[in-house]
Amino acid sequence: MKILISADMEGATGVTWPADVLPGTPQWERCRAMFTSDVNAAVLGFLDGGADEVVVNEAHWTMRNLLLEQLDERVQMLTGRHKSLSMVEGVQHGDVDGIAFVGYHAGAGMEGVLAHTYLANSLTGVWLNGVRASEGLLNAHVVAEYGVPVVLVTGDDFACEDALGYAPSALKVAVKDHVSRYAAVCRTPGRTAADIRAAAAEAAKLAVRHEPVQGGPFTVEMEFDAEHLSMAATVVPGVTRTGERRAAYTSDTMYEGIRTFKAVTTVVSNAMEEQYG
Repeated sequence: MKILISADMEGATGVTWPADVLPGTPQWERCRAMFTSDVNAAVLGFLDGGADEVVVNEAHWTMRNLLLEQLDERVQMLTGRHKSLSMVEGVQHGDVDGIAFVGYHAGAGMEGVLAHTYLANSLTGVWLNGVRASEGLLNAHVVAEYGVPVVLVTGDDFACEDALGYAPSALKVAVKDHVSRYAAVCRTPGRTAADIRAAAAEAAKLAVRHEPVQGGPFTVEMEFDAEHLSMAATVVPGVTRTGERRAAYTSDTMYEGIRTFKAVTTVVSNAMEEQYG
């Protein structure tokens, strides 16, 4: 049994503030250890549950945040940016039996600690076929095309609630309870590690490949906080404006859909000018 862990940081234990996840800040250095603790707990749990191989794909920001030296020696970690499938890189090789979303969060425009979709701000909403979308929802549709089930989701309580929509059978572990976008009631790393490890061991039973799901076409609509960003998005082929601050595109598969979304967010992030966005 092979498990892939997609590891994001905003939904990690103790994280509530932008500086907690911004590479290079003192708070980021502190929170890296708690992020690594969450991921390592999932690794240990899956190994407890019978996994033969666990691979961690770093999915936050620069994708160079986890402390490799603190992970169990049996794991392998994919670190660094510019990967074909970004947050779920590795699922496309046909040998993954289940995937875990560790440290995930709610989407842009939703309630949740540090809620966003790919861009920290600027995107005020993303919809997939009319349904407001988080990174979890988008990624769940990608992995479904490869027959891989989402078996575990960890994050704040709103991330777990969001996961009920895209992975109802997956085990969920809330490591903190949302108070506001920048505040939460947090459990300690010792407690969350125990909770995640136990859930991952149980989630290993759900790691059974299924027939690939071809659910397309997929229409992704995005709303930005400034009109020039919707115009910038149209630089990407197939993307058209649907409103003053909105743009959309349609893809036959989510493989194409997530790659287009990555291209749009890359273009848009480079169209922002300092404080004015």
